[in-house]
Amino acid sequence: MYGYQRKRRMGNHIWKFKISRGLKFCSVLAVTFAFLLFAFNLSALATEAKHYTDLEFAPLGEIQLPKYERYELKNGMVVYLMPDSELPLVSGTALIRTGDRFEPGDEVGLARLVGTVMRSGGTTKHTPDRLNEILEQRAASVETGIGGTSGSASFNSLTEDTETVFELFAEVLQEPAFLQEKLDLAKTQLRGSIARRNDDPGSIASREFRKLIYGDSSPYGRTVEYATLDNISRPDLVNFYQKYYYPNNIILGIEGDFDPQKMKSLIEKNFGNWKANPKLTKPALPQVQQAKGSGLFFVDQPQLTQSNVLIGHLGGEFNSPDYPALDVMNGVLNGFGGRLFNEVRSRQGLAYSVYGYWSPRYDYPGMFIAGGQTRSDATVKFIKSVNTEIKRIKAKPITSKELAFAKESTLNSFVFNFQDPAQTLSRLMRYEYYGYPQDFLSRYQKAVEATTTADVQRVAQKYLQPENMVTLVVGSQNNIQPPLKQLSTQVTPIDITIPGAPSQAKS
Repeated sequence: MYGYQRKRRMGNHIWKFKISRGLKFCSVLAVTFAFLLFAFNLSALATEAKHYTDLEFAPLGEIQLPKYERYELKNGMVVYLMPDSELPLVSGTALIRTGDRFEPGDEVGLARLVGTVMRSGGTTKHTPDRLNEILEQRAASVETGIGGTSGSASFNSLTEDTETVFELFAEVLQEPAFLQEKLDLAKTQLRGSIARRNDDPGSIASREFRKLIYGDSSPYGRTVEYATLDNISRPDLVNFYQKYYYPNNIILGIEGDFDPQKMKSLIEKNFGNWKANPKLTKPALPQVQQAKGSGLFFVDQPQLTQSNVLIGHLGGEFNSPDYPALDVMNGVLNGFGGRLFNEVRSRQGLAYSVYGYWSPRYDYPGMFIAGGQTRSDATVKFIKSVNTEIKRIKAKPITSKELAFAKESTLNSFVFNFQDPAQTLSRLMRYEYYGYPQDFLSRYQKAVEATTTADVQRVAQKYLQPENMVTLVVGSQNNIQPPLKQLSTQVTPIDITIPGAPSQAKS
């Protein structure tokens, strides 16, 4: 007992000594810091600080791409390699030429299920649990998915585990098991998302606006329903997979800490024997035309105290020669210092957020979409104000100051798309996937730099079409005062009731 008390007292003594010494050190540090701060302030006072508008920066140079290699396997798989030894990590992505736009109209959700169950269902060699266990032990991942216009598979690994993880990645791509129990689980999860899809007014607005622009039966506007899920069985997943998953329909990109020759051998070992499909053809893209020519549409949500507003019409594609000028136009309308922010939000106080974008897509028409969130009692004024700004940029040339600001912000934003090799590799693969020229990057940058005030007005007059604008409001009919009928005598209500009830899945 005595020994314990002695040790305890000694411990307390040592602890007090450490605290005392620490306090003395902190005092010395504080005095030193105060002296340095005083000296810094004297130095700063000697030179008057410049206003931020007087600061000068060197012009942006052309985007410098990291070194990379592109080649093809004998079976047609395109491969990009971009070594980068900064971190002991390796990552890869495969782009598959597919998409939910190619699924049957009565089986909406099929492609998403294929993308989910490819990974969650394990492979013919590894059960889902075993696959997860191997990856978790190595802090690695293998993921798959299918979106609107493409499918993807990816892996992330420590350098030392690259071979093991890459083999699993290749296995998931070539030998998915599509277990029935994992399909059932994925369908249950999708049914849950259908049940919750009207919980968020922003999601309602986005979904219903796409239907107004593209049509509710268009692949770009339709939604997963209980009935379409019930039509989907495991053989449907297998058939969809077998239609698109071939090496000559895939672009593979790998970035990170690896030796290129060893990586080539690893790729050849795991993908070289995968047989191509010589009869594979690119499916025809769905036709697109604007579903609603114009009009005012309304979703009544009585519980809301603010309105979500979307205004717009069908747009265009990235490969348009006018896209750089349209992107500069976006810079004039949007962001801090943009017309919509300055006028609608700051000066008039009508919006929590406001925007107006020409938003293209790679191989089908995108949209021009404007809107934001506003108070219920400011809804009508907000819509009028946004429309006024859209018409104003068509009617009068922008100022040289606005042009300089928009070009600078556009080019600066563009640079941030290439902060690391992974982002750059993703861009290169995407451009090849959609058939864009290799010099698209430099061509776009030079075109933005060359854009004039006349170019901005020309594209605004050519592409912005107020007469074809569709306006959608998600808000409370009782709280929107003055009422929407001040804008149009015809306000078309939209019923967002979820059709059908969950039923037994087809197996």
